[in-house]
Amino acid sequence: MEKEKNKKTSSLNVLSIAGLKPYKKKIDEKYMNEDQMLHFYKILETWKNQLQDEINHTLLYIQDKATNFPDPIDRATQEEEFSLELRNRDRSRKLIKKIEVTLKKINEKDFGYCDSCGIEIGIRRLEARPTANLCIDCKTLAEIREKQMTG
Repeated sequence: MEKEKNKKTSSLNVLSIAGLKPYKKKIDEKYMNEDQMLHFYKILETWKNQLQDEINHTLLYIQDKATNFPDPIDRATQEEEFSLELRNRDRSRKLIKKIEVTLKKINEKDFGYCDSCGIEIGIRRLEARPTANLCIDCKTLAEIREKQMTG
């Protein structure tokens, strides 16, 4: 069940769910023009709605499957399953918040540029991870720093 849900929320699958194809940049097209902004807005809105549907589905699933098993092993198995589902939904809620921040950036015409150095993040990177706020170079440096800090 969880594997199937994870497939639903991948950004490339969101493209197809939204009825969108990867953006084809035209020659001499300005970066993050209205067409590109609309493209990413649709991707993010669809992704957000999909995640929200999954959260709602999980709550219904837990309510439907909640049984007071007399056997402690069965009860523990069910509690572990519910715990895993709730952790995944918590991740989904955090992702929804990140999507909402990104949608706000689109509305403010401040989307698609690296928060650290200000250069273009790039259409392909944004299609792979629409909530990306760092270019690939800055993200790589941030990951290296994080590794050094954690040892």
